[in-house]
This record gives sequence, structure tokens and C-alpha cells, in this order.
Amino acid sequence: MRHRRLGKAGPISSCIGLGAAALTGSQGRIDPAASMAIVYHAISSGITMFDVSDLGAGSQLEPLIGRALSEQRAEMLLATCQWAGSRRTDGSGRLRRSCDDTLSRFGVDYIDIYYLRVQPWARIENSVAELAELVSEGKIRYIGLVDGEPGQVRLAHAVHPVTVLATEYSLWRQAAEKEHLPVARELGIGIVARSPLGRGLLGGGLPSPEQLDPHDPRRMDPGLSPSVVPDAGRMLREAEAIAADLDIGISRLALAWLLSRNDDVVPVPSAHDPIQLEMNIASTGVELSRETCDRLAEVFSPGVA
Repeated sequence: MRHRRLGKAGPISSCIGLGAAALTGSQGRIDPAASMAIVYHAISSGITMFDVSDLGAGSQLEPLIGRALSEQRAEMLLATCQWAGSRRTDGSGRLRRSCDDTLSRFGVDYIDIYYLRVQPWARIENSVAELAELVSEGKIRYIGLVDGEPGQVRLAHAVHPVTVLATEYSLWRQAAEKEHLPVARELGIGIVARSPLGRGLLGGGLPSPEQLDPHDPRRMDPGLSPSVVPDAGRMLREAEAIAADLDIGISRLALAWLLSRNDDVVPVPSAHDPIQLEMNIASTGVELSRETCDRLAEVFSPGVA
């Protein structure tokens, strides 16, 4: 497994991580034992970045994941999040209480990356200042933001260095390249690419909302609306042809494209089973030519979904 640094002064991470979306059961039924088998397989395969932001507070997986990571704690990166700029966190001590609760639920002494999930209208200076205190106390190693707009990122970074910016970024949704990556690179902030397989779209399937589980958040995704599906199907067919020319699957192609964008990007795809996990990991060995990367970027033009 290759590694890369998240930003100029951030931690060293495996070049690909594991997200928790598929482990929650919201994208298809999966029992806790199967979820933990995926986590342990990821650890044994050399993955060190575990983004558990999608786990709901109180999930029965939290203590199990904490115990699994504790076996190699110094090498592991545990990333999770909390809201900023809402009634849930206003700089009045709620972030501290939330952090303490998170530490207790996972059974760990510190969180490697603690994200603030930012509302577009929020002023987050107080929340960042509160997290900065937790950094000084050793409860948090690095501060991150989820989907912070450029002005918010600068405001937060002026209070305390922001190490990681997590945002949805994939072939299917490339808006991050204009909205988030420029300010992140200006400030030396690493990028965690969330939903790097387009919420499953680039995993080889094109589900309609009616085919999804009633609790699946993708049912409300405008990117899967009937008006978008025909264009998505055309783009997927073109990408599948490119993948076939390289003798790989489309999911490996999509992750390899992300990895090729810059060495400060760490995708965190989730996985329903060890086979899917292995396919995700295999993408780290795929080298794409500039011509292929440009062709893919054109097929999935920004702003389509």
C-alpha cells in the first residue's frame, strides 16, 4: 500500500481509505459481523485511514472499530465529524462534550481528524477555537472541515490550522476542483474525497430511487432523478469502454482517476464486502495516462449532476 501526506503538515495516510457509508446498512443490509470483517480486512491490507463520519452516534460498530484500530493505534487515522454553526455546536462547550462522548463510545484516547460539518451560512470561528483547545489537550490531533466554502475555510484556518478538507469528489461530481481544491491547496490543506464512486453510481450499477432501500439517503439525491439518469447512462457506457480498453472495472478506473489528480487527495470509498474492498485497493496499482485522465474528465463534465 502506497502512502501520501494529507496537506503540507498533515498526517501520513494510506493513499486510499475506508469510508463507513456501506457499513451502516443504509445502502443495503449488512450485519455488524460482516462490517467488522471488512474493517479487519482493510487493516490487514494496509489501509490506515478510517473515515467513520457516516456512522450515527451510538452505532454498535463504534466500540468494535475502536478496538480494531487500537491494535495498531499509532499507525491508524480515525476521522469523524460534528456539526458547526447550528444549535448543536455554538462554541459554548457542546463540541467538547461531543468529543468526550465520541472518545468514550469508540474507547480511544484521541481522535486523529475531527471534522466540522459546515453549514453554508455559518460563522465557525468559535467552533474552531473550541476544537483548538481540544487539540492542545491531546484529544484531537488534527482539525478538518466538511464542505467548507472558501471564505469559511480561510476564517477557520486563521483561528487554527485546518489540516483536512473533506468533500464529495469523483468523476461523477467534479465541482470540488473549482469550489474546494484551490483554497485547500493555497493553504496547504489535504483533501479527503468522500463518495469517490459517485454514491455507488461508478461501482458498476445505476439504481433508480425506487430500487433503493427506503432508508437509503440516495433516494433524495437529485443525481439519480429520472431527468439525469439517461445522461448518466451514456457517460457510464463511455467510461466502461475506456475501462475495458485498460482491462479493468469502472470502479477501479474511477478511483485511479482520483488518485492521479494530485498526491494530496485520499479517496475513502466504502465497501459492502471484502471483494469490493479488494477491487478498491487494486485501483492504487493502476497508472493512467494524461490522455486517459483528460478523456474521462470530458466524459463526466462538471455540472452535469
